[in-house]
Amino acid sequence: MNIIIFLIILLVLVVVHEFGHFYSAKKFGIRVDEFGFGFPPKLFGYKKGETEYTFNLLPLGGFVKIFGENPDDENTNGPDKDRSFVHKAKWKQAIVLFAGVFANFLLAWVLFSIGFMSGLPTSVGSEPLGYKLSNVNLVVVSVLPKSPAEMAGLKSGDKILSLTSGDDLIFGPSPEILKSFILSHGTKEIDITYRRAKEFNSTSIIPTVNKEGGEPKIGISMDMIGTAKLPFFIALKEGMALTWFVTKGTAVGLYTLIAEGLQGKGSFASVTGPVGMVGIVGDAYQFGFAYLLSFTALISVNLAIINLLPFPALDGGRLFFLLIEKIKGSRINPKIANNANMVGFAILIILMLIVTYHDVVKLF
Repeated sequence: MNIIIFLIILLVLVVVHEFGHFYSAKKFGIRVDEFGFGFPPKLFGYKKGETEYTFNLLPLGGFVKIFGENPDDENTNGPDKDRSFVHKAKWKQAIVLFAGVFANFLLAWVLFSIGFMSGLPTSVGSEPLGYKLSNVNLVVVSVLPKSPAEMAGLKSGDKILSLTSGDDLIFGPSPEILKSFILSHGTKEIDITYRRAKEFNSTSIIPTVNKEGGEPKIGISMDMIGTAKLPFFIALKEGMALTWFVTKGTAVGLYTLIAEGLQGKGSFASVTGPVGMVGIVGDAYQFGFAYLLSFTALISVNLAIINLLPFPALDGGRLFFLLIEKIKGSRINPKIANNANMVGFAILIILMLIVTYHDVVKLF
């Protein structure tokens, strides 16, 4: 089930991205030869106007074949060259290339807004002014690997309901109360009752102390999180604000990852590929519809930002080539541009395989 949900999310995200390219190209009179759902081999298709709409075997997204996007003799000098991408004004080419990224940002805004309308998990203190959160609980935000919490089975998203140790019992703890409870009981066993999705569970945890000493810990970060359910126009406003916040955070995170990689400090431990995403999708699906919407919106923002990188084969790389052409006043040799995009695509595939390998290793 998790794999099916992940494939549906991936299909929606990529098709929305490609629809951005498709729509803008059509508006500028550029010929679009094919809009594919999934990747070949082709299963079936139908033609409407000049565009063939195909449905393909591999449900890993989609693609658009824009006439002249990869320059050759036909689209540069052929009889239909006036409808070729390469013969349009540079600003029109730039809009077509950016339209896919814009569509992903727009999708994230819509999903976050729907989430707020249906009830989006929100940290206490981050709720819109004048609105109160409902169903506030202490929620596990992250769990450290090999920590007592991980050994006890706690996961991100678990809502901690009560703490018990000896004769001491506390219901509905806050982060401060949980920390104080652990400090007061040291390394004694603590029973924790929590809710995961609709199931109630309990587990026992023995806090540990570092070899260097210090306070006993169980290895989680946590926050008080409730549900923000907002009216339509307020939801749109907050959805846009959240999209901007996520975009900034994602951009900074990606910059840090690349900078550390160039300095030799990078690690694949913080990178998740398709295999790891399937597990995250499963967790989001268990926690509810709003979590799944938020996760999809996060991935949409990530897809948009990654596509903006000035790397061959990505939209950002093609935009960078356009900038070079604008500065030099002439086109880049089509063979050079096409070869650069092919090499860039090959490098991206290799990186994806490496990340997938690390995802699989993490499972064992």
